[in-house]
Order: sequence, then structure tokens, then C-alpha cells
Amino acid sequence: MFRFVLPALAALAMGVSTLLFSNTAIAQIPLTLPETVNIALKINDPSVAIFDERAAAFEDRAIAESQLPDPVISGALANFPLYTFDYNREGMTQLKFGIRQKLPKGNTLALTRAKRQTQAQDQRLQKILRESQIVMQARQTWLELFYWREARKLTVQSQNKVSELGGVAKAVYASGRSSLQDVLRVDLETTALSAKLIDIDRNADIARANLERLIGRVDGARDLSPGFPVLPKIISEAEIRRKLAAHPSMSILEARIKTRSRDVDIAKQQYKPGFSFDASYGLRDSRSDLGSVGVTVELPLFSKKNKDYALSASKRMRAAQRLERDIQALDLERSLRREWAQYTRLGERIIAYETGVLQRAKETSEAAMTAYENELADFSELVRAELAVLDIELTLHRLRIDRTVAQANLLYLSGA
Repeated sequence: MFRFVLPALAALAMGVSTLLFSNTAIAQIPLTLPETVNIALKINDPSVAIFDERAAAFEDRAIAESQLPDPVISGALANFPLYTFDYNREGMTQLKFGIRQKLPKGNTLALTRAKRQTQAQDQRLQKILRESQIVMQARQTWLELFYWREARKLTVQSQNKVSELGGVAKAVYASGRSSLQDVLRVDLETTALSAKLIDIDRNADIARANLERLIGRVDGARDLSPGFPVLPKIISEAEIRRKLAAHPSMSILEARIKTRSRDVDIAKQQYKPGFSFDASYGLRDSRSDLGSVGVTVELPLFSKKNKDYALSASKRMRAAQRLERDIQALDLERSLRREWAQYTRLGERIIAYETGVLQRAKETSEAAMTAYENELADFSELVRAELAVLDIELTLHRLRIDRTVAQANLLYLSGA
């Protein structure tokens, strides 16, 4: 028995170690933004797979509901004499067998099939839209996590600088040139920065959880690549506006308008007469058998009011669907204008911070240090100048991330 158990255990242990090693190797490779998008699209996300199932269901219904109704077969003992119970006594006594086939009105079957196929197309388009949204969400989530990682680095660097200033404050205090207030101020700012780091870690954990939701826990736990991400270039605002009409959300609504149009066509078919074909065969014992063929016509006379209101309701639903399409067009236009303004104005602010604000803040911090060493400024000004540099660096980093997020949103609107 051990001859079989031991090799199996060894193979199992080797498989587990190989899996752990591969996961560890993957975890050590930095996660880039393009790789995040690719993983998010390839992963088996239920929010995408659901549309495939719904589309397949509508395609099955298109076939099922476009078939003729089943024929009706009947059998009867007709004109049987109850007085004598003699099957051969009366000439009309017969075993009667019949079949009836009902035909739907007009082109109802073909229109019903076309309607279901359009609904299947609707689901396929919703899948495309969902995949576009996943790309946008993957970019936004990666960028948000990247911001908090860099924010933590900047805050830790500032905390270290404040701690260095604390060493200076203690040395100056020991020489009797300053008061204890400067030392306590350093402790206060260091503690405040520690609290800020806790809040940064909280937001980073939330962003990490959102990333794991999109790409899985193994890849979502990987460290991000160090370089600032570069997204595909965006086209002009006018070109994006021209592409909005072909946006997946608009295509979905166009498909739904077609579905409502099929409902209108089906409602119109109800004004047409319905036909049923009958055939029967009467079997008699000693006489000639009998055959019958007939046609039944359903005339839409007394139900005209119902059909009028059914047709009116179908047309109103189609009109409502068209209004929903117009609303979506306005929403896309508003999103385009908002994201373009965000992208443009944030770019201007970034240039202002990079070329002026940040440089001035660093120069102010250096001047405050020089003035403090020459006893021309107090310690509070030195600390405020250093913290101002941190705030400006965090603001600049936030501006860069927000502008890149706006770029991702514009890529979503343009279909890229």
C-alpha cells in the first residue's frame, strides 16, 4: 500500500510547491497598467459572462417562438345510435379522425424571430459596453492605488525631514538658543504625519481591494510598476464627439428601438385574419368512408378596440425608447465636455505647479532654513515651509493622477 501512497503524496507536494513558487514569482513582478487592463479583460468576470448567457437564451427563444404551433389531432365515434347500440344500423355512424393546424396571423412568426434576434444583439452590445467599462475601471483603480503609494513615499520623506529638523531643534534647545516649544512642535508635526500615513494606508487598502475585485487576489496583490503610466493618446474633442453616436451605450439603445419597432409590426399583424385548416376522415363499417376538408377564418371584428390600444401602446414604448436614446446622447455629450475641461484645465494647473509653485516652495524652505541658522526666523516658519512643500508635492501628484483619469475617461468615450 505504501508503494502507491508515498509517490502520490510526493507528487501532491511537488504540485503544491510548484503552484506556490509560480504565485510567488508572479507576485515579485511589478504590475503595469497595460497588464492590469489585459488581465481584467481576460479574467472570467461574471458581470461579462452573464450577457453571453442572456444572448444565447434570446437566440434559443428566436428559434422556439418562430415555429408553427403543434397540430391538434382528434378522434371520435360520431352519430352512434343510442337506441339500438348497433354500429352498422345507421349510415352516418362512423369512427372519425381529424387534424387541425392553426396559422398565426400575417408574418407574426418571422417578426417574433427578428425581435428575439435583436434582443440577443442587445445583450452582445451590453457585453461590449461592460468590457469598455472594465477597461476604464481598471485604469482608474490602478491610478488611484498608484497615487496612494506615491503619496505615502512623499509623506514618509517629509516625516524624515521633519525628524531631522527635530534633531536641529534639540541641539539648538540644548545650547539655550531656543525654547522647548520648538522641540514639542516637531513632535506634534511628526505625530500628525503618522496619522496622515494611517489615512493614506486606509485609502490604499480600499484601492487595493478594488483592484483585486477586477483582476483577482494574486495579481491584485502585486506591487505596482514604479514609473508613471502612459496611456494611449487621445484624439481631439471634435473627433470624439463624432464617435459618440457609435458608442456601445448608443448602439444598445438603437437595438432596443428596433425591438420596439418589431413589437409595433407584430401589433399590426393582429389586424389580419387568422386561419385554421381542418381535415377529417370518417371510417364506416359497410359503407363508403367519408372525408372532410375545411378552413376556419378568425375575423378581427369585435376586438378591434383592443388591437388599437395594443398598437398605440407599442408605438408609445418605441417613442419612449427613442427619448431614452436622446437622453443618453445628451449624457455622453455632457460627459465629453466635463472630461475635456478636466483634462485641459488640469494640464494647465500641472504646468503652473511644475514651473512655478513647487520651485518657489522649495526655495522658500531653503530660505527658511538659512534664516533659522542665522537666527533671522523662528522654528515654526521652518516647519511650515517644509510641510508646505509636502502639500504642494501631494497636490501636484494628485493633479497628474486626476488628469490621467480624465484621459482614461476620454478614451472610454472615444471607444479606445
